[in-house]
Amino acid sequence: MNVQKIYIHPLPVRIWHWSNATGFVLLILTGLQIRYRDIIGLLSFETSVRLHNFVGIALMGFYLLWLVFYLTSDKIKNYQMDLQPMKFYAAAIKQAVYYGYGIFRGSANPHHASPYTKFNPMQKLTYDLIMLLVVPIQFLSGLLLWDVQRFSGAIALFGGVRTVDTVHVLFFIFFSAFLPVHAYLATLGPTPGAHFKAMFTGYEEELEHAKRM
Repeated sequence: MNVQKIYIHPLPVRIWHWSNATGFVLLILTGLQIRYRDIIGLLSFETSVRLHNFVGIALMGFYLLWLVFYLTSDKIKNYQMDLQPMKFYAAAIKQAVYYGYGIFRGSANPHHASPYTKFNPMQKLTYDLIMLLVVPIQFLSGLLLWDVQRFSGAIALFGGVRTVDTVHVLFFIFFSAFLPVHAYLATLGPTPGAHFKAMFTGYEEELEHAKRM
C-alpha cells in the first residue's frame, strides 16, 4: 500500500486555520457566558464581554489577512467554481453520494486533492458560502453590537438592535454546530487523524489504491 504526499496547505493558511479555530471556540464559549451569565459562572460578565470583543476584533484582522492572501495568490483557484455549472453540480452530487453511501462501502473518494483543487465541489459550495457571506455578516453584526450608540444609524438601517442581535445569535448557533461537524468530516481521511496532521505539516496523504477524504 503506497502513500502519496501532496503539499496542500501553505504555512500562512495553516497559521490562519488554527488561529481562526481557536478564536471561534473562544467566541462561542464567551458568547455562552454572556448569554447565560446567571447559569454559567466561569468568568465575570465584564471579563467575558471584553474577551469576546477582543477576540472578535482579532478574528476580523485574521479574516482580512486570509482574504488578501487568497486574492493576491494563485491559491484562489481552490475556491473558484467550475465554469460549467452542470458539470460542477453533477460532481457535487457524486460527492454527496460518496459521503452518504459510498464511504460506508469502502468506495474510492471521487475527488483527488491537489494544491489547486484541495476542496471537493461540496466543500467549495460550503466554504464559499461561509467565508464570503456568513462570516462577514457575523463580523458586521458583532461590530455593530460592540458599540450600539456609535453605530446606531447603521443598526437602524438593518432593522434595529433586536434584528441585528437575532442575526448574530442565529449565526452563533450555526458556528456552534458547524465546528463539531467540520471536525467529524476531517476524520474521513486515509486514517482518522490524517487531515488533522496535514493541517500541521501542510502535506495531505492519499492512498494510491483507494483515495478517500
